[in-house]
Amino acid sequence: MAFVCRSFSLPLPPSQTTQKPRLSRAPVVSAFSKEERRLAPARGTPSALESRVSLVLALVSQATTATQRRLEELAEETAKYAFPRRYEARNFEEALMSVPNLETVKYRVLKQTEQYEIREVKPYYVAETTMPSRNGFDFNGASQSFNVLASYLFGKNTGNEQMEMTTPVYTQKVESSGKKMDMTTPVITKRSSDQEKWQMSFVMPSKYGSNLPLPKDQSVTIKEVPKKIVAVTTFSGFVTDEDVIRRESKLREALKTDLEFQLKAGALVEVAQFNPPFTLPFTRRNEIALEVERITK
Repeated sequence: MAFVCRSFSLPLPPSQTTQKPRLSRAPVVSAFSKEERRLAPARGTPSALESRVSLVLALVSQATTATQRRLEELAEETAKYAFPRRYEARNFEEALMSVPNLETVKYRVLKQTEQYEIREVKPYYVAETTMPSRNGFDFNGASQSFNVLASYLFGKNTGNEQMEMTTPVYTQKVESSGKKMDMTTPVITKRSSDQEKWQMSFVMPSKYGSNLPLPKDQSVTIKEVPKKIVAVTTFSGFVTDEDVIRRESKLREALKTDLEFQLKAGALVEVAQFNPPFTLPFTRRNEIALEVERITK
């Protein structure tokens, strides 16, 4: 018996005929996955060089901001001296005087004459220290006292706080009992009548009130100066002890003819200086003050 063998070919669907073998894509997919895995960590984690560059850029940005802020502060402080404040002038000498545009003691003018001005001074706080020399305006003694007070003002205190400079600096006589004269924005120096002691004072920024940080230097004391009435005369130039004695005597003599105010018992001279050392003599403003009271009728 003979068998006839025929071969049959089954047609495939069109989708299967055009589809490539699955094995032909496997190497491509596998190779692409390896590349992705190789690049992924590099993109997710910065290199050591990139980290250093980022750190440097951050530090530069921070330093630039701090420098800009410091320059702005410096410009603001410079402007206070470049564009000074002027008082009402009563004569040519006063017209040339100018003072830094800093905070100063507040007062109200009660009376003006050709020789002096009567002021009602509002309360304020001061930091003061006793000067080491017998003279109120001895250069070495004054410099030493100024540096002690400036150190307190600029951070040598319990709060390590830098406070703003004010005007004027007061130099004032002190009584032998230890009683101290009141002080305002200038530096004040005062002297005791028998011990020849003087004190220098810085007026404190008013925003602190009584909440001032305590000084670390025991030679510096903080006190409140109560409201008072003073007779004031102004002059320019550098201050000397001889000049203070002469002007104090002249002011005392002028007050003897005042019908509204008289010297307060035990009044001691107070000298206010408003300008930094580099100021030209004829543009400096200084004041001599004596405490007075109204004459009761």
